Amino acid sequence: MAKGFGARLKSLFGIKRFDESYFEELEELLIEGDLGSKLTMQISDEVRDLVRKKKDLTTKDLQLLVKEQLRPMVHTFHPAIDRNALNVFLILGVNGVGKTTTIAKIARLYKAQGYSVTLAAADTFRAAAIDQLEVHADRLGVRIVKQESGSDPGAVVFDAITSARARGDQLLLVDTAGRMHNKEHLVRELAKIDKIVQTKGVDPAHYKKFLVIDSTTGQNGLSQATIFHQAIRLDALILSKYDSLAKGGALIQIGDSLGLPISFVGVGEKYGDLELFEAEPFLDSLVGLA
Repeated sequence: MAKGFGARLKSLFGIKRFDESYFEELEELLIEGDLGSKLTMQISDEVRDLVRKKKDLTTKDLQLLVKEQLRPMVHTFHPAIDRNALNVFLILGVNGVGKTTTIAKIARLYKAQGYSVTLAAADTFRAAAIDQLEVHADRLGVRIVKQESGSDPGAVVFDAITSARARGDQLLLVDTAGRMHNKEHLVRELAKIDKIVQTKGVDPAHYKKFLVIDSTTGQNGLSQATIFHQAIRLDALILSKYDSLAKGGALIQIGDSLGLPISFVGVGEKYGDLELFEAEPFLDSLVGLA
């Protein structure tokens, strides 16, 4: 988790030559780590201040300083499931981030806890997405609601909620399209699905919207989160490919700019490779303490 960035930060903090070139190197490293110019200058100023105030600084002193600067920007959200109601998780994300596989991992997680889970194949513009979700459903032994490729995604969601309620299901996981090349159409489509969930009377407390972000995506992750959040008001993020995370700064920026928490992290390829996100280990890894 962020080994490259954390190791470089730790190495730089061990130098102890606090001249101007040192701070230039620090700022360059923070920018390369996708922390953005505002956070970079904030951290650099805090390090400068600490250097002036305290003699005999240790590497850990500086790492802890950066960690404390970043802590308010990393939020955690662990969703609760009401066993006595239908809970709906709308799963969003651009094509290629591992969204469908992540849905399968979430289904496996909650099925293992004894919940009745159904999948809704509302990414109807890609026949492969419907087929892929169906393969996962078969392997996991969970039900799937689908229609033909090219069908109205809203109709799939409508039918899925009706069906899940009739069966007494507790969790409905909805796959959605992620065609960012046509942003206006995507926003309209997601807004329609969102409205259908609401008009079907799903309790707002039981309806959560998650965006899957590729942990290695860098700055592009912030732009993705901004577009989806503006379209549908996200509740939280899910990080895929977390085991190969090279940079964590984009996630910090999303937390700082949008206030979005992180719920789950995908840490491998298997269905069981999904964990609840914890802020402390993430921050420790990011600054080189882990």
